[in-house]
Amino acid sequence: MINPFLNLEYEPAMENLGDDYYDVVTPAEFPQHILRFRNDDLLSIIGLSEDEVEDSHWVDAFGKFQGIRPFLALKYHGYQFGVYNPQLGDGRGFLYGQVRGRDGVLYDFGTKGSGRTPYSRQADGRLTLKGGVREIIAGEALFRMGVNTSRCLSLIETGEALWRGDEPSPTRSSVMVRFSKSHIRFGSFERLYYFQRPDLVKNLLDHVIYYYYPHLTMQDKPYTLFYSELIQRVALLVAQWMSAGFCHGVLNTDNMSITGESFDYGPYAFINTYDPTFTAAYFDYGGRYCYGNQPLICRWNLELLQKPLGLLISLEDLQQELAKFERVYQGYYQELMLKKLGFSQLRNNLGEKLVQETIDLLKESQYSYHQFFADLAEQFNYGWHNSYELILENSEIKSSNLDSWKRLYHLCLETFVREELDQIQCTLHQYNPQIVPIRAIIEAIWHPITTEDNWLPFYDLLAQIKQ
Repeated sequence: MINPFLNLEYEPAMENLGDDYYDVVTPAEFPQHILRFRNDDLLSIIGLSEDEVEDSHWVDAFGKFQGIRPFLALKYHGYQFGVYNPQLGDGRGFLYGQVRGRDGVLYDFGTKGSGRTPYSRQADGRLTLKGGVREIIAGEALFRMGVNTSRCLSLIETGEALWRGDEPSPTRSSVMVRFSKSHIRFGSFERLYYFQRPDLVKNLLDHVIYYYYPHLTMQDKPYTLFYSELIQRVALLVAQWMSAGFCHGVLNTDNMSITGESFDYGPYAFINTYDPTFTAAYFDYGGRYCYGNQPLICRWNLELLQKPLGLLISLEDLQQELAKFERVYQGYYQELMLKKLGFSQLRNNLGEKLVQETIDLLKESQYSYHQFFADLAEQFNYGWHNSYELILENSEIKSSNLDSWKRLYHLCLETFVREELDQIQCTLHQYNPQIVPIRAIIEAIWHPITTEDNWLPFYDLLAQIKQ
């Protein structure tokens, strides 16, 4: 039987740019291939069905890397914790291939843990099994929460023992394939500025606009419009993270996608309680990438991108566009937080007031961020429209602000007629999952994997996330 993955019509979009942007590499050979995860939900996007793809097809394509297509380790630099690093690039992965989806979008298959490349430096080019499991959970959870995110296509355990400083070692190994719109990063452009190659910057920018911003190709000043739209996309993305209570952990410029898509999940974490200083990465000693800093850091990364883009666009135009970031971000954040509270819009500045008082309540009480919104969705009923005292009447929130918050929420409900309450309840359920994979939950499903090779809790968690 022909392997459907090997029979896809791969497009040589990145390959056609030339080797100024990548190196052709050879994947590692692994002693073992155990398929631990296959994302059948993604198959229909690329024109395949679950029934026609066997487990062996996943292993042959994404574990043994059969086929004759060139695998491309992409070249990029980046600012890491504010310091420029020219010693980067795909060090443990490559672009496996690019496929046009049935929706007309070009998608990347990108590996992680597939072996050493010219950019591995002293590393082994491998991915721990736990790292792969965590990335699957991040992508699936964020996707269900409405975040513009990459997702994992497959995870295969590879039978090697790895030594890591942040996991009990030896630890198990894996190779993962990521499904995303692009693996071109801010750092892809920064590398070209480092070498002062405006010609290569132009080639790459033309490529990005052609494939990922095609509606701009016939516009006047398409380069400036690209930067303007990228700002919009990044502002929306970070607003999605913040409303979801998600901390990426390492927002270096090489971890920022040129399409405004969230990807590359390392030491991420969902916050437990509302704490702007919460830091996901244990090595982020100064809290540079803490939860509350994410909008500021994303804006700073966009500002750094002006250096390479400034070879083609006037600095004045770039600065004028970036000046809009804060307003755009705040607009998106207010909108998303209102939806978590059940409302599409509120009159007379009630929305802004409700969002701020909700944050104040969560910050002061230190009640579970995710449980608060889950409680709203589960406990909401018509009685809330009649009396503020009935709102969250069974809540365990301990706060002097709770009573005034209930009065404000009740005031917001009174702006709607009773027949509109069903839509509010629907919005609450749509934007507030009952389970969010905070660290304790991830550790709870990892323990049986490492002690008993029991994967049922992991699959059960994914099923709950889907619901």
